[in-house]
Amino acid sequence: MAAAFVAITVMGLSSCTSGPSANRGELAADQQVLAGCDAVAPPATDVQLDGSGSSNAEPIVEERLKATEEIVRTTAICGGRIRVSVFSATSAATTVLVDRPLHLEGATDNAKLKKVSPLVTEVMASLRSKYTEAVKSLPNSGTDVSAMYRLAAEWAAQVGAPYRLHLYLLTDGFQTVNFRLDYRARSRDEAARLAGEVAVPQLPGASVLVAGLGRVADNPPASSVVDGLVAFYDALCQRTSAASCTSVTDYAIAGR
Repeated sequence: MAAAFVAITVMGLSSCTSGPSANRGELAADQQVLAGCDAVAPPATDVQLDGSGSSNAEPIVEERLKATEEIVRTTAICGGRIRVSVFSATSAATTVLVDRPLHLEGATDNAKLKKVSPLVTEVMASLRSKYTEAVKSLPNSGTDVSAMYRLAAEWAAQVGAPYRLHLYLLTDGFQTVNFRLDYRARSRDEAARLAGEVAVPQLPGASVLVAGLGRVADNPPASSVVDGLVAFYDALCQRTSAASCTSVTDYAIAGR
């Protein structure tokens, strides 16, 4: 099940064609996602979007929103619940854009799947209409990515059984609150030691994806810096006892 939620894609969405063949292809892709859903533990999908200035550029924001659209779609197909938030300096500096169940009505699987696209369109239209003002309302005093793990744990506890948490942190990975993790290159061992000093909750059974590491508006970091970011977030996730940890630079991990 975790694999279905790690496979997000951005590339190629704008090239989709309309018509019967495109609809059949979309239905087939949705059927494949449905086959991977866990009926016993539907997803509680928590998408945290980094609204800090370091990566607040239109191409990066659009990548994140397109990735979010695919995550919303998968969550809807699997009958889960979605929360999408934008954050910056502290856990208190977070604005929730959407928090709702995504259940599809229908007598058959195919009847339900035909309702996926309208539901995703509705959710994304609401989300996009709120995004810009939400970012403007956030303080620009720094970025606290690590605090989002605690917020995800609290939300998962509120949602409760039978849901299983799937956390997506779409961020450049730069942390400036409580400790600094930015343009200085860190070895894998140094990154792991730093992660060991950060308080994180336990997330047993969860899947965690941190995507977009090093994707900043200006002055892209050296590969050694990005390697350190990946090592840090891998180590931080492992400390949560999550079932699946993925830390990557590119949103386009897998295609639909």
